[in-house]
Amino acid sequence: MATATGSLRRLLMAPSLRDVSFAGRGFPVAETAATRQLETIPQTVVTGFEWGIESKDLWETERRLSLVDREVQGFAYEGATMASVIRDSLPGRGGRTRELLQGAGRRHIFLNYIGIGFAMAKLPRPLWKKVMPDDLDGEEFYPPMSWLAVDGYGFDRAYFDPARWVDDQRPDTPYAWEGRPDYFRRAVDQGIGRALWFIHGAHVGQVSAAVRRFASEREPDLWAGVGLAATFAGCSTADELTALRAEAGELSGHVAQGSVFAAKARHFSATVPEHTRTALHALAGITVEAAAALADDAAPAPGAAGDVPTYELWRRAVREQLVAHTR
Repeated sequence: MATATGSLRRLLMAPSLRDVSFAGRGFPVAETAATRQLETIPQTVVTGFEWGIESKDLWETERRLSLVDREVQGFAYEGATMASVIRDSLPGRGGRTRELLQGAGRRHIFLNYIGIGFAMAKLPRPLWKKVMPDDLDGEEFYPPMSWLAVDGYGFDRAYFDPARWVDDQRPDTPYAWEGRPDYFRRAVDQGIGRALWFIHGAHVGQVSAAVRRFASEREPDLWAGVGLAATFAGCSTADELTALRAEAGELSGHVAQGSVFAAKARHFSATVPEHTRTALHALAGITVEAAAALADDAAPAPGAAGDVPTYELWRRAVREQLVAHTR
């Protein structure tokens, strides 16, 4: 196993923008205007990471992030959050992640959690105990959504090593995130589902075929990740998104649930691009405003008991309300 110090030293060098491009990763993607737009997202994450690592103080990081186009600013915050977690993991450091999430980055809290997961993918597991700031327990931080960190970890695994995590479908070693090692692999699969949207350049047929190559019990979480990516990142037409919902068949409710969570994140950030509205309408049949309200209404009460994480109870409740909405 790599040492913590050695891993952190390697992380001080960010990948190049070419390294995270679809051609650079060797993805089976035909270059189009849509795929060129889609691959700017991982490149924006890398840019945010570089700023987060290089900036001497948080003010400089936040100032740079404020200059990013609002539609993709959240992705830059993903990278900056990743950098903050890594900086906090260095000996004698700490507190940068908390400051970032409590400051200007708070409206991107959902994507910040994903950025924490990107850092987890690079850090030795013994350091995972310290990646989540302790005092983000207020309702405005949506504590159950911290499972998006595991989602982000899964996305990173699949994006940077698809041969292992997509082609070979390797199941990850469980980890007791929030004391729930039994749910860890499911949250990882949600991130892998998001990654499939990028690996296949938002091509509905290829994405759908990739999901169906997995074991059937993994498909619901994969479809949810696809729905989230299709709605938040976009790069598909209304007709293609309608076809995506049809491809999911009886699991289309999971696609719709992912779409609602993406719409909630966009609504919370106060920046809702037209592609999010188009995708949500095609995949869930509701408006962004209705999705944000539905997500809040479906949220379990704090401390809700059960044999599954509150996050999963929330996902189930969203699907149930969507079914009731369509009756």
